[in-house]
Amino acid sequence: MTESGRGDTRSRLLEAAAELIAAAPGEDFSLREVCDRVGVRMPTLYHFFGNKQGLVDAVVERGFELYLALKSDHESTGDPIQDISDGWDAHVRFGLENPGYYTLMYGKVRPGYSPAAHAEPTRMLRALTESAASAGRLVVDAEQAAAHILATNIGVTLRLIILAQPDPELSANVRDAVIAGITGAPSGDSQGSMRDEILRVSRFAASRPGVLGAAETAMLTEWLRRLAHDA
Repeated sequence: MTESGRGDTRSRLLEAAAELIAAAPGEDFSLREVCDRVGVRMPTLYHFFGNKQGLVDAVVERGFELYLALKSDHESTGDPIQDISDGWDAHVRFGLENPGYYTLMYGKVRPGYSPAAHAEPTRMLRALTESAASAGRLVVDAEQAAAHILATNIGVTLRLIILAQPDPELSANVRDAVIAGITGAPSGDSQGSMRDEILRVSRFAASRPGVLGAAETAMLTEWLRRLAHDA
């Protein structure tokens, strides 16, 4: 088998496993069914992954590769709080579009165990909360802010996967509540308060594109972000 053929077979096995997991999140899946979907025999799967846990670990790693590719495609707005908000929305969207990967990435937990693949997304979030803290935008420390965001963002996404449908209002409301909780309203800082309020309105508009229309909403949110940047 050629190297490209080997890679294609491995990728198809990963995709088949992710599809089976997505069909019944939280439940066990059959290695034989994974092989049947790809049209290979069990020894081929064992050759690539060693055993079932090896396949699961590889699916988790692949999920994080896809997630990080999505994150790297996102251009920073220059405002860490807005970037946190946008990152929340991207996180939820990824989970709903890739439930098989996501339920393994964040839904399978063992006490005291954190897969190595968790490290990079967490580092990226902490960089944003540290930037926000340095700018005086937080009322909790950067570590606590990141923990609050991770816990609630993951919880909302898993909830929506269980419901098997998006709920933009739920996600937006929880997101805005968490951001309000970690930013507060700095006393005596009317500029910071105004900036946060403008960004809150921007997030509200972005979560309801059907009210004004997609093009109009995009224009409004862009204007609001420019105003917030100058506030």
